[in-house]
Amino acid sequence: MNQGSSPLTPSLQGVSHYENFPVATVLCPPHLRPAIAAIYWFARTADDIADEGDALPRTRLDDLAAYRADLKATAAGLMPSPRWAGVFGPLGPVIRRFDLPVDLLADLLSAFEQDVVKQRYASQAELFDYCRRSANPVGRLLLHLYGVKDAASLEESDCICTALQLINFWQDLGLDIARGRIYLPADGWAAHGVDEAQLLRLDSNPNTINLIAAHAQQAGVMMRKGSNLVKKVPGRGGWELRLVVQGGLRILDKIEALGFDTLRRRPRLGAWDVVVMAWRALWM
Repeated sequence: MNQGSSPLTPSLQGVSHYENFPVATVLCPPHLRPAIAAIYWFARTADDIADEGDALPRTRLDDLAAYRADLKATAAGLMPSPRWAGVFGPLGPVIRRFDLPVDLLADLLSAFEQDVVKQRYASQAELFDYCRRSANPVGRLLLHLYGVKDAASLEESDCICTALQLINFWQDLGLDIARGRIYLPADGWAAHGVDEAQLLRLDSNPNTINLIAAHAQQAGVMMRKGSNLVKKVPGRGGWELRLVVQGGLRILDKIEALGFDTLRRRPRLGAWDVVVMAWRALWM
């Protein structure tokens, strides 16, 4: 997963954050904050193993395998290695108290492992499968904590989380391509008259702009499709989710205002955008 501060989600005070993760804000019920923080640090640490520093891919994969082994040990009630005690120490009680679905945590690790070795996506189906493992588990884990488990709500959560992941990709296109990663799926390039060389040059032309616009608009449709979920999450959690959804939609507004030229410019949210998001959240 690409790094850097994303304006889509709030973060824990004093820390950087894992993208697409609404983390323990003031709107979160106090009794859930330790659980959400524990899940967050699990994801944050794994993301850093996959992306941060200058380690070789083999080293990253070996470290992620060791991290996965510690997750399995923790889930089984065994003692993990001391290497990531600050992660698995808090996570173990959360798994037991909330009967947390460990397979969702394992899905996140699968996505982080893929980040190490995969830099191109041949099709939209491949990209969506990545989102299924990199983003959707976050929403499902949070719904589990809130006791929301019906199939319709899970599907809406997947729509929101996949949309957030895609919006982050389209927001950060230039940054990611400069690092060698192209998340725009290749099966859509030809339809817009775009080739890999243009993208690697960050060539902003009508064809690349139209390609980005099509994907941004698709993400907006997906976000709105899932937005009814905000009415199903109880209490302050529902209000936090409203802000998450509106944050994603506001980034899409900013992308459109840039003429969909995120190959060369990265949209950001300012203080006024937060006001707009809050106002829109009131009317969801």
